[in-house]
Amino acid sequence: MTTPVLDIAYEQFGEFGKSGESGESGAGAGVPVVLLHGFPYDVRAFDEVAARLAARGRIALVPYLRGCGPTAFRDEGTMRSGQQAALGQDLADFLDALGIGRAVVAGYDWGGRAACVAAALWPERVAGLVTGGGYLVQDIAGSVEPVSPEAERNLWYQHYFHSERGRRGLERNREELCALLWRLWSPTWAGAGEAFGASAASLHNPDFVDVVVHSYRHRFGLVAGDPRYQALEDRLAAGPPITVPTVVLVGGADGVIPADVQGDTGRFRGPCEVTVLPGIGHNVPQEAPGAFADAVLGLPGPPN
Repeated sequence: MTTPVLDIAYEQFGEFGKSGESGESGAGAGVPVVLLHGFPYDVRAFDEVAARLAARGRIALVPYLRGCGPTAFRDEGTMRSGQQAALGQDLADFLDALGIGRAVVAGYDWGGRAACVAAALWPERVAGLVTGGGYLVQDIAGSVEPVSPEAERNLWYQHYFHSERGRRGLERNREELCALLWRLWSPTWAGAGEAFGASAASLHNPDFVDVVVHSYRHRFGLVAGDPRYQALEDRLAAGPPITVPTVVLVGGADGVIPADVQGDTGRFRGPCEVTVLPGIGHNVPQEAPGAFADAVLGLPGPPN
């Protein structure tokens, strides 16, 4: 799907023009669902979720994020940015390219960030939000403030990517490094190794390393972003609230984000439900596809 910046590859489950027999009437009933994967994952994370949604008559669209799988930049001169505003704009551009005015958006990790950005900046485009990990809009100005030593330890890979050594490590050892992250972030998931093999090819996109390194440097204020997204970054710097109907899925065994951080609902000002998933790690849709699909189908309705 061609957008102003990217040729976005995606997979579709279900067909437009067909309706299911479930009769659900939540916030997102009758509109497409966009499912957004994270780093270092790909669309395979949503195979079971999307199949469940399609079986209920929903249209599920699963794009590869920038730098992943077959998605490609249209212009060699475009900055390979991984900043949050770029991810959010990619989602809006994807909807525009498909002629979709309004959708449910659901994701985790980078994909959850794209979904949160879109919900915060363009609530008229978002019928409902499912976010694995909570409010994922980054506070870049506050990134210099330390968190607990235990939480800092979980973020070792981010600091690694700040260095040239880290860039080279990702370039040369991308599968070994990313498979390690899968295991560390989902410590109770016995199927992580097998599932990683189905997604590993997406890490070999020619822009993968540049996008990843830029993302982890930009979020700490170490490098400039793409100027085309600066106006959006300025809006995100205020920590805008999310007012659309939301379900927050908290991975109780997430090896990256502490459960209490995931469950903080201070920035969600509309209908919001929090569901804690004991024993589930960072890759919520692949570890708990039933819970993820149910969250989409059970989104609360808009306020009276």
